[in-house]
Amino acid sequence: MTLMYLGQPEVAIPHIVKAIRLNPHDPNIANYYLPLGQCHLFLGHVDQAIDLLRKARAANPRLYYLHLHLAGALGIKGDLDEARTALAEGMKLKPEIDSLIRWRALFPWGNPKYWTLIESTIAAGLRRAGLSEE
Repeated sequence: MTLMYLGQPEVAIPHIVKAIRLNPHDPNIANYYLPLGQCHLFLGHVDQAIDLLRKARAANPRLYYLHLHLAGALGIKGDLDEARTALAEGMKLKPEIDSLIRWRALFPWGNPKYWTLIESTIAAGLRRAGLSEE
């Protein structure tokens, strides 16, 4: 995941895949599918990213950020009804996330390259799903 936060999704993918392969029944498997999905989204593999983010959400639907990341990916794809539903589920679990500014404040890590990738994918998709900037 560190490689993903450094803005190197293509380098991160094999490591995350290996972690999943080595421990497929990890109770925190959702937190492996999430960065794997993000990496694929950053590389433009939108359908694959959505599949992985759905797996993450299915593994632990109580984690608000899984819903938000899925909403962003669905927004990028243009599946706005489903994106809005996922966004609403995330906001229901974490009501204080009512804007992109508040969402960003909860995830302060990553370098500028990572944040450029976030802005062009997940944040753009969340905007399309209806999350306000402020």
